[in-house]
Amino acid sequence: MDAGENGQSKDSDFRKTMTDEYYMNIALEEAKKAASEDEIPVGACLVKDGKIIYRDHNRTRQLQSPFAHAEKLILDQAIANGIKYLTDYSLYITLEPCLMCSGMIILSRIGRVVYASADPKAGAAGSIYHSLKDKSFNHSPELSRGILADDCSLLLTDFFRKKR
Repeated sequence: MDAGENGQSKDSDFRKTMTDEYYMNIALEEAKKAASEDEIPVGACLVKDGKIIYRDHNRTRQLQSPFAHAEKLILDQAIANGIKYLTDYSLYITLEPCLMCSGMIILSRIGRVVYASADPKAGAAGSIYHSLKDKSFNHSPELSRGILADDCSLLLTDFFRKKR
């Protein structure tokens, strides 16, 4: 087996990417549901040990709440079911988390965050601010980005183009 720069095998990286694409497709399905409900098309899913634990999409209009982002709704479900810290979980999101969602990710201690598209207007995981890597906080999740970015970006672009 060939080892990469960080000592991991290239085969392991390939499997991780394929798995990331699988779960990001689940999040993308949720984003498409959001679009069909006239919600901003962002979807997410929470995964542990290869199993999807929760999945949801933005519902800000449906719930009449500016806080009803996909990530928050998933974290609310986890908390409601007695899961306080999520160090062994991965969160897949079709759009870079905002500052609110990044704060919740930090506080819930999610182990890994994977997002597709950057958000140059509100992204707090690298675009405007990088809260997930701010050393002032007591937790910093593993972060991967760009998985299915083109597909997720196109869904958002088409949604907003139709709104204009």
